[in-house]
Amino acid sequence: MIRAESLYVGARVALIAPAGPVKDDRLNLAIDSVVNMGLTPVVFESCISKHGYLAGEDALRVHDINASFDDPSIQGIICMRGGYGVSRILSQVDYKMISANPKIFCGYSDITALHIVINQICSLETYHTPMLASELYKGVDDYTMYYFQKMLFYNKIGPLLNADGNEMKTIVDGVSEGILTGGNLTMVVSSLGTPFEINTKGKILFLEEVDEEIYRIDRMLTQLKNAGKFADCKGIIIGQFANCESKDKENSLTMEQVLQELIVPENKPCINNFTCGHVATTLSLPMGAYIRMDAINNKIEVIG
Repeated sequence: MIRAESLYVGARVALIAPAGPVKDDRLNLAIDSVVNMGLTPVVFESCISKHGYLAGEDALRVHDINASFDDPSIQGIICMRGGYGVSRILSQVDYKMISANPKIFCGYSDITALHIVINQICSLETYHTPMLASELYKGVDDYTMYYFQKMLFYNKIGPLLNADGNEMKTIVDGVSEGILTGGNLTMVVSSLGTPFEINTKGKILFLEEVDEEIYRIDRMLTQLKNAGKFADCKGIIIGQFANCESKDKENSLTMEQVLQELIVPENKPCINNFTCGHVATTLSLPMGAYIRMDAINNKIEVIG
């Protein structure tokens, strides 16, 4: 895997919106958050465009992805927000050009689709991070900013530690190593049966989700299980499943029961409650990096 050169003070960073539109009252605050990190923001048209629930028409959004990678004056790319829309443009992204122009690329949620495909087709590491018009525009805590900036500015990442007071939990013990893949559960499942399907063979699979009922999570995990994605992987990391509760708790399984029934039988090392996902306090992750997960002592470290 290729790891792009780290950013530096003054580096020009493209701001793009490959999925949903940016709210008007967040745009300038999002730009300011980039300036406050010592970077020079370059605002692409998708950041100020709207086409229903999309940040402009497909042609515009894919243009901004391709143009930001192709521009030699730009050192990094940060997505403004998630929402919906990346899946519509995956077939139009110029992956050959991206491979020839490796750059820091950041985002999460709907951006998971781009992480998967850029990792797999371009052999380029990307970064699962908070986004400018979702979190950073309003400020984040020191822990979240520490890991976000670590992805941007430092080539050696090292241990990925949970936030204080939020302990990792062992679902299945064991130790494993492999390339980190995955991201948002909905987007991982949406890749199945497409040319951009996630490949978990020999990899560590990370999953997180937000605002889903337990039975829907069950259905998506079952789909991954039936597709052989758990059997193929070497380990599973369960991040934050924010606001994922049943409205009818008396007639529902718990999240813990679902994991016990669907994950444990796979007998792959599995850690739960990893501090990463749609939550205010969150890690950033190097997708495509080689990591070691220790589900006996609950430790996760980037080792390559």
